[in-house]
Amino acid sequence: MTDSLPPDVADAADVLDVLLDGDDPIHLALRAQVSHLRVRERCTCGCGTAYFELDTAAVPPAPSGPGTVVAADARICTENGDCPGEVLVFAQAGYLSWLEVCSWSDDTEVTLALARRTLRR
Repeated sequence: MTDSLPPDVADAADVLDVLLDGDDPIHLALRAQVSHLRVRERCTCGCGTAYFELDTAAVPPAPSGPGTVVAADARICTENGDCPGEVLVFAQAGYLSWLEVCSWSDDTEVTLALARRTLRR
């Protein structure tokens, strides 16, 4: 999935691929948008949260409604069973808007790389 994506999106694409997996119509429509994403801005703390820019003329909106929704989410769990955070995908008016990496713990650094590793298990 990451081969044809711009470098600024490729690191988030693996996580989006896992979170938007399946045959859900909303997830299918959002997955179709990934190749049209650009990262507009990133969180400065290093967590990996990315705010997207999307060419909305290139793809149709997902059937998620007019507002902002959490389109998908997953807990980030380490090998020892701790769950120090989560990753969430937000859509606004049916378009991918941002990927948020949230920490619930001060003991484990929660990053996009950690999310990618733990979600692939």
